[in-house]
Amino acid sequence: MSTQSALAGRRPVTWRPTAEQQQASRLWDFMGWAASRRDVSLSDYRAVWHWSVDDLPEFWDAVREYFNVLGDGFDGPALTEERMPGAVWYPNAKLNFAENVLRHALDPDLAERTAILTIQEDDSVTELTWHQLQAQVSSLAAHLRSLGIESGDRVAAVLPNVPEAIIGLLATAAIGAVWTINSPDLSAAATLERLRQLEPKLLIGVDGYRFNGKDFDRLQHLADVEAGLPGLEHTILLRNTDVPAGAPTGRLDFASLLADPAEPGYARVPFDHPLWVLFSSGTTGAPKGIVHGHGGMTLEALKGTGLNQDMGPGERYYVAANTSWMVWNTLVNNLMSGASVVTYAGSPMYGRKDRQFEIIARTGATMFATGAAYLSLVEKSGLEPGQSWDLSKLRSVLSTGSPLPDSTWLWVHGHVKQDVHLGSDTGGTDICSGFIGSNPLEPVHLGELQGPLLGVAVEAWSDAGQRVVGEVGEMVITRPMPSMPVAFWGDETGARYRASYFEKFPGAWTQGDWITETPAGSFAVHGRSDATLNRSGVRLGSADIYAALQHVPEVIESMIIGVEQGNGGYYMPLFVALAPGCQLTEELRERINATIRQLTSARHVPDDVIAVPAVPVTHALKKIEVPVKKLFTGHSPDTAINRGSLANPEAVDWFIERARTYLSEDG
Repeated sequence: MSTQSALAGRRPVTWRPTAEQQQASRLWDFMGWAASRRDVSLSDYRAVWHWSVDDLPEFWDAVREYFNVLGDGFDGPALTEERMPGAVWYPNAKLNFAENVLRHALDPDLAERTAILTIQEDDSVTELTWHQLQAQVSSLAAHLRSLGIESGDRVAAVLPNVPEAIIGLLATAAIGAVWTINSPDLSAAATLERLRQLEPKLLIGVDGYRFNGKDFDRLQHLADVEAGLPGLEHTILLRNTDVPAGAPTGRLDFASLLADPAEPGYARVPFDHPLWVLFSSGTTGAPKGIVHGHGGMTLEALKGTGLNQDMGPGERYYVAANTSWMVWNTLVNNLMSGASVVTYAGSPMYGRKDRQFEIIARTGATMFATGAAYLSLVEKSGLEPGQSWDLSKLRSVLSTGSPLPDSTWLWVHGHVKQDVHLGSDTGGTDICSGFIGSNPLEPVHLGELQGPLLGVAVEAWSDAGQRVVGEVGEMVITRPMPSMPVAFWGDETGARYRASYFEKFPGAWTQGDWITETPAGSFAVHGRSDATLNRSGVRLGSADIYAALQHVPEVIESMIIGVEQGNGGYYMPLFVALAPGCQLTEELRERINATIRQLTSARHVPDDVIAVPAVPVTHALKKIEVPVKKLFTGHSPDTAINRGSLANPEAVDWFIERARTYLSEDG
C-alpha cells in the first residue's frame, strides 16, 4: 500500500470471515475460556489485543494455561520485571520446547496421524506420524547424550528442508543443548562465519541434495566446514542421495541413530535457557547470532500459530523455506500447535513457476506461507493456479518478506482462490515471529495488514518519539514480548543487543521498518527505514515504487536507492532487471516513469532508469538496498557487502563497477 493510500481512508474488503468461521476458530474459543477463567470480557479481536498488551502477565499466563504448557514453577506472575531489554519472564519456571511439541504424540486422537509429510521434486511422498516422530527424536536424543552432548552444548546442522532437520532440532532441544542450522547451499566460508562463533561440539551434515532437477554433492563442502571447526568432536552424516557411501569417514550415520527404542526424556530448563541461535543476514558485516529461549518460543509459537493463524490439529502448514531463513523455524512452531507440516527441499519453481500451488494440491495443505516476491513472480507469469490445481483445502495464505503489491493481492483472489484468507504479515528473525499481521476474526482490506498481533504493543513513532496515526513512522514496540532475544551470542555486555534495537528510542524496541497505522487500527508497511528515500525532505517508500512496477511486465526485478551528494543534491537511480529478450528502450523507460508517476507521485519518479543483469538478494530473497547505497557513497566493497549473505553474489559485481564509475564522475 502506498503512503498516499495509507492516508486516504479504508480500502476495499478482500476477505471477510463468516460468523461460522469466527466461532469455529481457536481464538473465539480462547475468548470464551478467558471470560470464564480470567474474568475478562472479550467481544472482538480488538478487545483481546488491548487486553494482551495492557495486562501482559495475565494474557501470557492465560496462553500458557489455555494450551496446557507442560513444565514446573509457573506459580506467580508471568512477568516479574518489565524492562527492555532484560524483561524477566517466569523466573521459577522450567520447561522444554521439544516436550511441548511432542506431547501431541501422547494424544490418542493424533498419535497415528501425520505430523510431517515430505514431498520431493518427483512428487514422491513420505509421511511421519506423531508417534514415529517422537520415537525417532527420542532415539537420536539418547545417542546425543551417549556422545557426551550436554545441556548448553551447541549442535550445528547444515541440512536442507528435510524431516531430519526437524528431528535434529527436537532431539537437541530435548536434552537442553543449543541448536543452529544453515542451508547447504551457503558457501563453506559463509557457513563457518556463523558456526565458528558458536564452537559446536557436534555437526550434522548431508552428502548432497537435489534442486531444480540437478544433484549437488556436498561432501567436500562438509569436509571444509569440519576443518574450520577446531572444537568439533562428532559429525553425523545424513545420506540424502543415491551416491554410494564409499569408504568409512568416521562420521556417524544419521539413519542408524533413529532406530533404537528409547524412552522419551526431556530436560526441563529455565524459561530463558537457549533453544536455538538464528543468524541475521549479515549483508553488511558478520552475522549476529540471535538467541531465543525455550519458554519464549513455546508461548510465541502457541499464540502465533494457534490463535492468530488459527492452526491446530486437522490443519496442514506448507512453506518452502530455506533452512537459513527464520521462516523454516515456523514449521516446528506449527507442530507446537498440533498442526501437521510439509517439508520440501526442491525448487519452488521446478517444472513451472506455480510449482508451489501444485504442492499445496498434492499435500492437502490448508495454510501456505510464502514471500511476496514469489506471488508477484507467478502473477507476472500469466499462470492461473486456481484453474490448474485443486486448492479446495487451502484456506489461508500468509505473505511475508516484503510488502505485497495491490495488483498481486487482487491476483491471488482472482486467480488462486477467491475466498482464501490472504494476509500480509511482518516480523523478523529478531523474534522468530511476527509483529503485525493476520487474525481470524476481522476483515482484510486491500493492501493493509489486519492489525497488531496479540501481545505486540506496536506503534508508529515520529523521529521525536511521538506516536503518529495516519502518517509514516518508525515501527516501535513499547512493551516486552517473551520471544524477544535472550541475548546475542558472544555479546557479554549486551552492548550490541542494545545498539541494535534500543539506541534510537531508549526503553522502546525499534525494528527498523517504516510503517503507517491507519485510524482504523490496520497497518501498511513501506519497507526498511534505513533504506528510506528522502527527496527534498519528503520520505518515500521504496515498496511503493516496487508495487507500481508490477504493472510493467518487462521488469522482472528492480531496486532503487537514494544517494546524498556532496553538493547538497540527491541522486535516485532505479535499477531494473528485464525479462529475456527485452531491451531498455526510450519507450520502456518513459513507460516505467509514467507508471510510477501515475501509481505513486511525481516525487517517486527516479532520476535515471538503468538496466542491470540481475538484482542481488539475500537467501531470504530480500533486496540489499542499504549495502548498494553504501557502494555509491564511497564505502569499500569489502566493508559494504558480505557476499556470503547473498543468494546470487555474482550479481553485485555489476553494482561495484557502476558505483566506481559514478564516484569518479561525481568526484
